[in-house]
Amino acid sequence: MRGHRGHRRAEREKMGLMLSQKARYALRALLAMAEAGPGRTLLVNDIAREHRIPKPFLDQILLDLKHHGIVQSKRGRSGGYSLLKPASEITFGEVLRIIDGPIAPLPCLSKMAYRRCDDCTSEEACEVRRVFARVASATRNVLDRTSIADALADGTADQAARIAS
Repeated sequence: MRGHRGHRRAEREKMGLMLSQKARYALRALLAMAEAGPGRTLLVNDIAREHRIPKPFLDQILLDLKHHGIVQSKRGRSGGYSLLKPASEITFGEVLRIIDGPIAPLPCLSKMAYRRCDDCTSEEACEVRRVFARVASATRNVLDRTSIADALADGTADQAARIAS
């Protein structure tokens, strides 16, 4: 049974207020692949070791990203994973939606999984919703306009990896 603090953390993560560990790992792995360069494959073991990601967890993350057309795998001696899409076309928002689901601080603000808040009497009159609508819009704007390549080009790959840590 999860403690009270663990429950609150899970709720914040579900509400999009905190980046999940799985999303941080996914971003770290994608930054590593982008940094390696187009067409260059990286071994899962190397990514896991260099970025301190548990290998079984990384295997699952890479499979999710592969099923969504973000990365590709290559078998054999020179096998591993590489980006399928150019790093300039992979946004932080896309990755977070694949890994964590909707990016919304309230269920009534979700574009992918809308549902009315349980305690809501009127969305139009809800002051909390109005404030968090601005938060959600600003967050989506940054995440959907920032690509993996942008993080590397800005010289912020190390910073982005630290943020994702």
